[in-house]
Amino acid sequence: MPQDTKERLTALGNFGTDPGSLGADTYVPKNFPKNGPLVVVLHGSTQSADSYDIGSGWSTLADECGIALLFPEQRKKNNSIGSFNWFKLGDSHRGGGEPLSIRQMISQVVDDHDIDPSRIFITGMSSGGAMTSVMLATYPEVFRGGAIIAGLPYRSANTLMQAMFRMKGYGSPSDRKLNALVRGASKFTGPWPTISVWHGDCDTTVDNSNASSIVRQWQKIHKVEGPPTRVEMVDGFPREVWCDADGRVVIEQYIIGQMGHGTPISAEGSKGLGEEGKYMLEVGISSTRHIADFWGLTP
Repeated sequence: MPQDTKERLTALGNFGTDPGSLGADTYVPKNFPKNGPLVVVLHGSTQSADSYDIGSGWSTLADECGIALLFPEQRKKNNSIGSFNWFKLGDSHRGGGEPLSIRQMISQVVDDHDIDPSRIFITGMSSGGAMTSVMLATYPEVFRGGAIIAGLPYRSANTLMQAMFRMKGYGSPSDRKLNALVRGASKFTGPWPTISVWHGDCDTTVDNSNASSIVRQWQKIHKVEGPPTRVEMVDGFPREVWCDADGRVVIEQYIIGQMGHGTPISAEGSKGLGEEGKYMLEVGISSTRHIADFWGLTP
């Protein structure tokens, strides 16, 4: 039976000036501990906070692990298909637009629920994945880690036309330019958030060349240039990892074979999460569970 999240998610009322004119929902499980972690979850085009939660299973995992959740939500008046405006100049910089709205939501939820400010994470799919790239670049001091699913690198496009080309895999900025864009997005000098990248190798909506561009955008920042430190199999799929000088995994990448555009889920069995649907693709691996595990949020 579909999980009814309408009763699970709670609308977040006032959270600042909201220059991006976004909505927001929250989920705080009954077992949430004082100084617990927060995960910010960004839906994709044509989706809502509710539908993304049902598909991904984040609130189910929140109950299991004691995680607070924040779901920013796009409004149709800002974008006709409900996409976050990751490519618009006014919505891709620190201090204004949609990024500032999301930052204000986070501040409100941290205050409301005694969240540990050193354990805030962000994830998103498609336009939500691209906006995750924006948030990690513009407010890196806020996040310990981020996970970009079927998304694009930060500032790889500045117009809708460029965005369409980048989604098809054409004309991405050079690696040097991608790195400089992140460094120029704030005055932060580190330690930088860890990066998890997920993409289907048959994605015809956002070409998976964008996944490797995201990895390369962050490699120099994390001082882990070159091939992965190791490749291991996880639930039948290759996981590439890049470790820093201390041996800590700072970037991971999953390219899911035979998968199109969407969030990889595994809904069956005792560890199952989420529900198959549009852009919620049953492939036998739960990105939600593995991302939370990467962030140290699972038991």
